[in-house]
Amino acid sequence: MEGVIFDVQRYAIHDGPGIRTNIYLKGCPLRCWWCQNPEGIEQKPQLMYFEFKCLHCHLCVDACPRNAIVIDENDIHRIRRDLCDGCGICSSKCPSNALKLVGRKVSVEMLVEEIKRDVLLYDASGGGVTFTGGEPFFQPEFLKEVLLACKELDIHTAVETSGFVSREVLKSLMKDINLFLHDIKLIREDEHRIYTGVSNSLILSNIRFLVDSGRRKDIIIRFPVIPTITDTDHNVDGIANFLADLKLEEIHLLPFHDVKEKYERLGMPYKMNIHDAPSQERLKEIKERFEDIGLKVVLYG
Repeated sequence: MEGVIFDVQRYAIHDGPGIRTNIYLKGCPLRCWWCQNPEGIEQKPQLMYFEFKCLHCHLCVDACPRNAIVIDENDIHRIRRDLCDGCGICSSKCPSNALKLVGRKVSVEMLVEEIKRDVLLYDASGGGVTFTGGEPFFQPEFLKEVLLACKELDIHTAVETSGFVSREVLKSLMKDINLFLHDIKLIREDEHRIYTGVSNSLILSNIRFLVDSGRRKDIIIRFPVIPTITDTDHNVDGIANFLADLKLEEIHLLPFHDVKEKYERLGMPYKMNIHDAPSQERLKEIKERFEDIGLKVVLYG
């Protein structure tokens, strides 16, 4: 069995206990305006173009079997995304790495071998492997097999998820997951649909399901703090009230960072017209609001 990943990050210390290996899986059913990893949205491999590295040698143009790279009147490369199939031939010919193919197929066995390289670090620090993305549950069969392999090796597993996953898939995989890093973005369904493209009803229902299944202590909530969108008083208060009923223990605040340049390199539209990170004053206010309901609050960024 094969899956598609776009990165493996070693010595990660913010995505679960101890020292971890983060596996970034490609593909996500949400379209969050502020997504920090747009290269994880589509499941297929994609080209990133770093114009400042380009030597204008045109080797990529000659190499592309689908004529998907064209040169404009200013000698700037334009990638025809509708023609590009992500074969990677052009990037392999680029002498300056101005073209980078994001996404590669890996077998379960290949990925487990990569994970096993850091077993001594896991053992010494109480760490393990964290599956993120993208949305890890977007490739459920592949994720299931890797989780089972990690379980056999007694490696701690965490999954960072939007929670937008069918109950059938969640039930099938949850027993093999030690920790859920579970997003909550917006409490009102109409706002959630606008900014992510999907309803939040399944997401909130899945959190309740995990709690009712006895997994309360295995859930850490992650809240992206997006100025004027998720950091409003009514949204923060609504999420606080929802979490207070569940009696969870910990929440992580993830401040917005502008990644417009990354979208441009991928040839993807960027909807955000806000480019500044949330103020320290606002982050402090949100932190105190969640502490008021008894949550341990960890602030990143």
